Amino acid sequence: MIARVRAGEPEAYAELVRAHTGIALRAARALGAGSDAEDVVQQAFFKAYCSLGRFRDGAVFRPWLLSIVANETRNTVRTAGRQRSLADREAAFVEAEPLIPASADPAVAALAIERRVALLGALEQLSEEHRLVVTYRYLLEMDEPETAAALGWPRGTVKSRLSRALRKLGRLLPEFEPGDPLERARQRELERTRGGGDEGE
Repeated sequence: MIARVRAGEPEAYAELVRAHTGIALRAARALGAGSDAEDVVQQAFFKAYCSLGRFRDGAVFRPWLLSIVANETRNTVRTAGRQRSLADREAAFVEAEPLIPASADPAVAALAIERRVALLGALEQLSEEHRLVVTYRYLLEMDEPETAAALGWPRGTVKSRLSRALRKLGRLLPEFEPGDPLERARQRELERTRGGGDEGE
């Protein structure tokens, strides 16, 4: 599809935009863009289009795009001189892509929302690097190579920072239950580090 865009087919880029708008909005909102998320994503798609000449053949488009979204979000928040409130970030993140089906039991849905709010509150207490790696790896459900590509980090750095971030989240959220995806990930990281220690950055 990238080759079609480079060959001058405007519809090909429109297809890329349609395919990736949802996750781009989720990323922008989860990283703090709030009500500016749509403007951030529009600007990111424009910059991505202008930079396609530098896109490496054989690379994956999604992490490359999300690295641009992250940079645009950071610039927007910095320029505005404010950080979005946790409530704004949670509301915008849920609006971007509801994670709880309408058919869910109301009590279960309420508990899930409460736990997501707690998770986002805990994420706010992490360093930017740790917040980014958890957001990309789990909230945006990217695999390890995609996360490394999106953040521009070596895979060893992704592993070590993710390990530290999950340990910190475990201390901040001791009420996590074994069924939680982040808790399962944290347990895997603990088992791995007990076996051989963190990988260096």
